Amino acid sequence: AGIVLVAINPYEQLPIYEQDVIYAYSGQNMGDMDPHIFAVAEEAYKQMARDEKNQSIIVSGESGAGKTVSAKYAMRFFATVGGSASETNIEAKVLASSPIMEAIGNAKTIRNDNSSRFGKYIQIGFDKKYHIIGANMRTYLLEKSRVVFQVRSCGTFSFFF
Repeated sequence: AGIVLVAINPYEQLPIYEQDVIYAYSGQNMGDMDPHIFAVAEEAYKQMARDEKNQSIIVSGESGAGKTVSAKYAMRFFATVGGSASETNIEAKVLASSPIMEAIGNAKTIRNDNSSRFGKYIQIGFDKKYHIIGANMRTYLLEKSRVVFQVRSCGTFSFFF
């Protein structure tokens, strides 16, 4: 395992995830600034460019810890510093897909009003200039034991947990 960052959900918006903070962490070495999800993302981005090898960031924690939000912040960092090589705004599409994924398979728990019932594996592809060229999102480990029944109506469906 590489660098580990412990994230705590503050349950409120903080100004530590704004665009200017992304630019502050971009190009910095790990340890030069305070621990942050952007520092982890920058380190992975630099290692990908330097070593020309795939990198992984594992976001783990219990329900309500902020895993999904942390992953979104990391993707926003990559979209900002990596940009897109095309005019189709691939980075915007990657970031926009997260709410769609959350709409299917999330449920309210004691600790979290919008808790994922599945894990997400997201691959972000970069070209030789390290611009985002695409992404692939897969789900795994759906907690089928929490699905009580499925309601069908007009071609849509809802899960109740």
